[in-house]
Amino acid sequence: KYLYTFNSDYNYDELRKLEARQIFDKEEKDKLLFSNLKIDPSIGAFMRTRLDIVCIAATYLELLEKIKQENIRTDGFKVEYLTLEGDTLGNKKRLQKARDVGYAIEAEPEYYKPSIIYSICTYQDIWYFGILLKNNPDWHNHKRKPFSFSNSISMKIAKALVSIAAKGDTSKQLLDACCGVGTVLLEARFSGFQIEGCDINWKSCKHARNNLKHYNYTATVYCSDIKDLGLSYDAAIVDLPYNLYTYSDDEIMLNIIGSTAKLVERMVIVSISDIEPLIIKSGLQVIDFCVAEKRGKSGFVRNVYVCEKEGNLE
Repeated sequence: KYLYTFNSDYNYDELRKLEARQIFDKEEKDKLLFSNLKIDPSIGAFMRTRLDIVCIAATYLELLEKIKQENIRTDGFKVEYLTLEGDTLGNKKRLQKARDVGYAIEAEPEYYKPSIIYSICTYQDIWYFGILLKNNPDWHNHKRKPFSFSNSISMKIAKALVSIAAKGDTSKQLLDACCGVGTVLLEARFSGFQIEGCDINWKSCKHARNNLKHYNYTATVYCSDIKDLGLSYDAAIVDLPYNLYTYSDDEIMLNIIGSTAKLVERMVIVSISDIEPLIIKSGLQVIDFCVAEKRGKSGFVRNVYVCEKEGNLE
């Protein structure tokens, strides 16, 4: 029913694939995948578009005939050509085909502020036509949040962690167990997820609340040791301390992981070191994993572990 496309980011190839696996339970290939799951592309860090497929054809001319048979009469539409992997058609021919589709629709177009976007594309010699939904880019405004730490995870990683933790389901109740200044909280609230934050550092909690307020988001932030929280959630994101601004050792990390595991059935844990033994010691099992590596001089690498309690695994 749906064709999803993904942005290319060589820094985070593995994280993009992990996000797709956890949301759709299948691998993305050629930066796209087909699915019967209806997911808003704006919840993902790497999802570019979703095409709600209306009709399919073996040839372009056959597709045009099928579009005409749909008798579409929605005013305010626009047609865009969606370029997929392996499509070698030149730009001039793409524009012409988009115009052809526009003429096949019996309605008034609107090029600047369309009420609906239709799109055509071809992949592996099959032509597709449907309604196109794009990722809302407004989340990039979080770059200008009032408070940040130099070692905070990037917005893109934060956004991916949220969608991975919830498997794309906005009905899930989430916890950011070491929320810092609220980078994960901002991405979750923008995408419509219900989330709460917790941090032992009062200054971080204050900054997180101010960042949320700046964007008119609401989320509870607890200034507490995670072991004292005593609530329950569907899933948690745990970005472990890096031993830079906040002291950390194996005992502290084990306390954070073990205490959070008592509150949830599923966790996504981020660490700059190999912590799988600590995860297993906490009664969790790693079901998926990737390395999120920002390439360049810094060489700063983050390990991303997707974990569930052993009793939940089939």
